[in-house]
This record gives sequence, structure tokens and C-alpha cells, in this order.
Amino acid sequence: MPYSARVDSIIVFVANYFFILSILIVVAFWLRASSRVKINVAWQLVIGGVLAYGLAAIAGHLYYDTRPFVSQHIHPLIAHAPDNGFPSDHALLTAFLGFTVLVYSRRIGIILLLIALLVGASRVAAHIHNSIDIVGSFVIAALAVVIVQGISKLWVEDRLRQRTK
Repeated sequence: MPYSARVDSIIVFVANYFFILSILIVVAFWLRASSRVKINVAWQLVIGGVLAYGLAAIAGHLYYDTRPFVSQHIHPLIAHAPDNGFPSDHALLTAFLGFTVLVYSRRIGIILLLIALLVGASRVAAHIHNSIDIVGSFVIAALAVVIVQGISKLWVEDRLRQRTK
């Protein structure tokens, strides 16, 4: 297999399947966590995930980014519809998982964010996303996590106030 074909195969593999590695790492983290952390992470993943995808849907309606294979008239490494590339769902998912776990484990969160960067870079290299699609996904994911963390903090403070009454 020629060098460029091997590189293309690696790009396609990372772009299409590394999000699974992120999910597996989060599941392993969750299984090893304390009961309290399990509850917090589970509800933050659900609520934050819904919020992240809701924000992404809104962002996709507000900003349209033509996919590079369309604008540059090139063949993408991964077959894809010529629709709006903003934001990248794969980068959004992997970044969201990374930012969520980062709150509880710096080391595992950084590993997950590095995987998210690899996923994003590979989707750009595969000509199905532009860099702005990946950056937008990271910003949206971080925003969702910050909002959910803020809600969590307010909820915990409210419960503590109710207990002291």
C-alpha cells in the first residue's frame, strides 16, 4: 500500500471511529467513579448532551459553512452529503465528553480532549470539515458544560440552604 493510501486510511479511521474510543474511556471512568460522581456525571452527560446538541442545531441555523469538498471541488476521503458542515457532530461529541470529564479528572479529561482534537483534525484532513467547524464544536461543547456546571452549583447550593432551614 503506498504511503499516501496508508495515511488516508489512518485519517478515515480516526475521523470515523475514534469517537468510540472516547465513549469507552468515559464508560470506564464512570464505572470506576464513586457513587456520587457517577450520579453527577450521568445527569451532566444527559442534560449537557441535550443542551450541546440543541446549541449546535441553533448554531447550524445561524451559520452555514460549505464543506471543503464542495467549495474546493475535491473528492472527500469519506462520503458525505454536501450539507452544512458547521458544527462538526463528531468533534462536538468528543469535545463534550472531554470537557465533562475534565471537571472530575484532569488527566482523563485532557486525554479525551486530545482525542477530540485528533478527531477534528482528521475530519478536516478528510475534507469534510473546515477548521471553523471544529473550533465551533469545541466552543459549543465547552459552553454546554459550563452551563450545566453552573446549574449544578446553583442546585446544590439551593439544597444546602433548604437543609439548613
